[in-house]
Amino acid sequence: MTTPSDAPDWRSMSQQELDLGLNNSVAVAGSGDLVNGWEQRSAELRKRHPDHIDLRYGPRERNRIDFLKARDKAPTLLFIHGGYWQMRAKEAFTMFAEGAMAHGINVALIGYTLAPEATLEAIVAEIHQGIGYLAGQLPVLGADTGGIVVSGWSAGGHLTAMALSHPKVKAGIAISGIFDLEPIRHSYLNVKLKLDGPMSRRHSPMAQPGGPMKPLALVVGAAELPLLRKQTADFAGHRAKYGLPVAYEEIPGANHFTIMNEMQSPNGRITTMIRELFAQTA
Repeated sequence: MTTPSDAPDWRSMSQQELDLGLNNSVAVAGSGDLVNGWEQRSAELRKRHPDHIDLRYGPRERNRIDFLKARDKAPTLLFIHGGYWQMRAKEAFTMFAEGAMAHGINVALIGYTLAPEATLEAIVAEIHQGIGYLAGQLPVLGADTGGIVVSGWSAGGHLTAMALSHPKVKAGIAISGIFDLEPIRHSYLNVKLKLDGPMSRRHSPMAQPGGPMKPLALVVGAAELPLLRKQTADFAGHRAKYGLPVAYEEIPGANHFTIMNEMQSPNGRITTMIRELFAQTA
């Protein structure tokens, strides 16, 4: 859980260095093509599971959940998409349900209002609202009602950490997440997010004294941007400092986008970690 040796202190970086240090699309050549491929494969999977698509949990357009059922009475994994809270949609990530579903785990994918239409405070509230709705629907959907494991990628990793406090969440796995919002607040990303100091601190898991006493797995790619690897390593250390259940892992060779292969594959490392969380909290 030591901080990566090549991770700079963001406060000592120029504006250009900080902006590039957080820009995954620039860092990973061909990332746009990768995401386009995700969207195509995800559309195909949704066609195979059309029964519970776009379940509405709130009044705003993106307040919808897709529920993909693996089998009756199965446990449920909720996935929260990334995009720095201001881009992408749940529909691009359906394919990553394949890994967990191959092991009999239901997968739900939640949408949420993006910045600048919604503040980060409102986005966090929407995720909590959606979890409450989904938990209430699990009996109707024929799923196990013993609690939800939450997962998320990138900004979804941050929202996963923020979702741990929901009473219906029993564990989480955050993939390449953001846990200290201060670098974000000082970067190009804040044009749409409009974070101020108090909001940044309220919604930074790293800024909280402690946290929910629930298992949280933290995973990041070894080939990711140093600032992002530092975010995950530092948060793992933060949770360990407060005696909170945490597992930390770097995926060798994985960048910010290819790391998701480990969730899509039934034999992927992230799929295995998800299964371990369900076994741990059964």
